[in-house]
Amino acid sequence: MKPSYLYREDKPRLAFFYTAPDREKTGANLPVAMFLGGFKSDMSGSKATYLEESCKKRGQAYLRFDYSGHGLSGGDFTDGSIGQWKKDALDVLDHIAKRESSPDNGVILIGSSMGGWIAMHLLLERDKLVKAMIGIAAAPDFTKWIEEKLSDAQKEIIDEQGFVNIPNDYSDQPYVITKKLLKDGREQFLLNKKHSINAPITLIQGKKDKDVPWQTVVEIKNNFQGSPINIIFVDDGDHRLSRIQDLKLIDKELEKMSRSALA
Repeated sequence: MKPSYLYREDKPRLAFFYTAPDREKTGANLPVAMFLGGFKSDMSGSKATYLEESCKKRGQAYLRFDYSGHGLSGGDFTDGSIGQWKKDALDVLDHIAKRESSPDNGVILIGSSMGGWIAMHLLLERDKLVKAMIGIAAAPDFTKWIEEKLSDAQKEIIDEQGFVNIPNDYSDQPYVITKKLLKDGREQFLLNKKHSINAPITLIQGKKDKDVPWQTVVEIKNNFQGSPINIIFVDDGDHRLSRIQDLKLIDKELEKMSRSALA
């Protein structure tokens, strides 16, 4: 199956897969489920594809995409930033909403790691369209953690050449951390103030996550107010939460929140 592309003037093209609702199934009237991946991840990952298949089975519309510089989309990863990837997500969301005549049932966001940070921005900026959000090891403000862990030598390298390579536990290829990413990240922080929301949030967090401290979900709950926030801890879960039992849990919450949005 080939992806569709969103072409934008003077911006990288964005690759996405959109599954329209199946009008012959009971899930056809559920909100569109939109998956937002993590830092240097792409839309071919196990969570994105598992949820797509689950949504197809119940007839629910589903959207997955690649940020610029990721996967099948255009652009270079090192040119990206949280703000740019947020704009990518907004552009894809608005494109689908417009194509579907802005469905009354709206959208449910599923954000994994960095995608959780970006999903929270979409929740705030498209509050009439977004009906609920699920965070999977959501990592708002994670660039702050990276910056705090950099050594003086690494900071000097960034100042001199504009980037530094740091080890990547999930690949042989290092993460390239740019000065632009860190600077823009500070402008995108969410946990430094209170926010009012109009849609419920469910946060799924592994207690054995080595990348996102489990206390992060408590910070999120304390800073986002106005709608219920449910926290689900997976005691033996790691950062990826990609085991079959994790995937089933995520899909169970997606279906439950989707049906609650129609109540």
